[in-house]
Amino acid sequence: MDKKIKPYKDSELNKKKQVEQMFDTISGNYDGLNRVISFGIDTRWRKKVIRMVLASHPDSILDIATGTGDLAIKFAQRSNASKIVGLDLSEGMLEVARKKIKGTALEGTLSFTKGDSEALPFPDGTFDAVTVSFGIRNFEDLDKGLSEIYRVLKPGGRFVILETSVPAKTPFKQGYSVYTKRILPLIGKIFSKDKVAYRYLCESASVFPHGEALNNILRKNGFIEVKNKPQTFGVATIYSATK
Repeated sequence: MDKKIKPYKDSELNKKKQVEQMFDTISGNYDGLNRVISFGIDTRWRKKVIRMVLASHPDSILDIATGTGDLAIKFAQRSNASKIVGLDLSEGMLEVARKKIKGTALEGTLSFTKGDSEALPFPDGTFDAVTVSFGIRNFEDLDKGLSEIYRVLKPGGRFVILETSVPAKTPFKQGYSVYTKRILPLIGKIFSKDKVAYRYLCESASVFPHGEALNNILRKNGFIEVKNKPQTFGVATIYSATK
């Protein structure tokens, strides 16, 4: 991935700090705006991720780039896992996530932790499953982040990624280009406090490796049984791999 793609082009902060700042700023309206931008389809994609992960009955799950915690909360509600951790760089996003489970029974098994995907604060082989939903393209060093995920997975553990991708077939490719370059940034500009955030999210999606390119990066970092399944004409892709 081209590391020059950062949220704030005039900032001297590194990409990691810029991403943290960006999500802190948009955390308050992130959930609602995402539903509008994706027309609600992202909830269907997440349901598929949940089914894939829970098929192996994991007892411990790590959700990286958990954001406001939606996926981690679903894991806690629908699984018998005794330990679920949602990790994110943005304290603003985590504050929203913690409010969602405050005073509920989920607090017993689910916790939200501020942390860096490239320096995970867990021992080797801690988790049966690790997920990243719409966050892996924000890693500053993709290989380092993937090596850390590999490290904290137990042998035989499953890694599942949900990420945006670019449709390959006409007319979906052209329609996607118009939507992401013109319509989506306009929606973000109107409804978000951070006018450049959704422009960055579009630009980063357009250059991030997807399909077989990301499969190969996963294999390079030691993962096996690597597969990818395009979703909704290829505007998103679910990747699965094991250690």
